[in-house]
Amino acid sequence: TFSFQQLPIAYWQSGSGRPLLLIHGFPTAAWDWSWMWDRLAETRQLIACDMLGFGFSAKPKSDYSLLRQADLHEVLLADRGIVECDLLVHDYGVSVAQELLARQSEGRLQFRIGCICFLNGGMFPGQHRPRLIQKLGASPLGPMVSLLMNERRFSKSLAAVFGPQTQPSADELKAFWQLMNANDGHRLAHKLLAYMAERVTCRERWVGALVNARVPLMHINGAADPVSGEHVYRYWRELLPNSQAVLLPGIGHYPQCEAPNAVLAETLAFLGA
Repeated sequence: TFSFQQLPIAYWQSGSGRPLLLIHGFPTAAWDWSWMWDRLAETRQLIACDMLGFGFSAKPKSDYSLLRQADLHEVLLADRGIVECDLLVHDYGVSVAQELLARQSEGRLQFRIGCICFLNGGMFPGQHRPRLIQKLGASPLGPMVSLLMNERRFSKSLAAVFGPQTQPSADELKAFWQLMNANDGHRLAHKLLAYMAERVTCRERWVGALVNARVPLMHINGAADPVSGEHVYRYWRELLPNSQAVLLPGIGHYPQCEAPNAVLAETLAFLGA
């Protein structure tokens, strides 16, 4: 762990070579990367944390701004003495990466980003299709939604965004739940969901960071994802025609868990590892 604003943050670091920062999504944690971790670590120095409100990290009562999560990653890399790295990001983490990229373009990022590989996520707010449970969680009913959250409801909701042929096992769903449930994190889900409104507020800044990026970008998309699947891939291709993009048919919202070999191959090819 390391301390961020006097709060304990869990992180993992292994491997050797050029650093690769991995940023997870909502509502899970850095464990999402475990399907690919060992093989990535053969050629890269990996670093990943559970962000505030997720997994084994601190879960304060308030302030889950994506800007604060970006601050957290700057402190993490400074703490580990990393001054340059590449990024592999997913879901909620894509917005954190966009903010870091915007800071780099402004010349005020504490480290240098070499390139970014985006998995399924809401890079473009107008293309994001939140599930009903997310809409309710972000509404005035949010506290009630969190209060009523249990393992069965959580597992059903999470499994719905995986591909039909790549569903998580019962053990995997239990592990995902345990990470969210740690320190009563499931009672804070509605506060974490404030990220959807923040994406809209910061749309110009974060989409602009992609359009004006001076570093290589890539998108690996699970096409069967109902939230940010093939429609986001097609929008990416239209808006960022000079960047790379790969579509994975039949794969859902968690390509790093559902098709780790395919994601690994595409990621390593992009990174030049």
